[in-house]
Amino acid sequence: MDNRTTSEDKPVQRSKSFSFKTPKELCQSCEKTVYPMERLVANNQIFHATCFCCKHCNTKLSLGSYAALAGEFYCKPHFQQLFKAKGNYDEGFGRKQHKELWQSKDAESITKTA
Repeated sequence: MDNRTTSEDKPVQRSKSFSFKTPKELCQSCEKTVYPMERLVANNQIFHATCFCCKHCNTKLSLGSYAALAGEFYCKPHFQQLFKAKGNYDEGFGRKQHKELWQSKDAESITKTA
């Protein structure tokens, strides 16, 4: 006779530590929970597919139709337009130009040596 127990003799015990819960991910734009079916990741930031929009014109973006600069997302036409309008990334997107920062550092070093 076989001494092994069959599955009918012993009830199956389920582990209570196992669960399908995943940590909640929040959309960078609306700060609401993002569920897996609506999840979109761009530049290591998580968005709802509907919240991933151009900062300038608010057009819905896709992973193939966006350009990012300093954590801001733009559609490719507006990214090019803003860049070409001022001729550099910093001034075109409302930040101080690097050459201004360099000039202030040069002025500081001249005053320190004098």
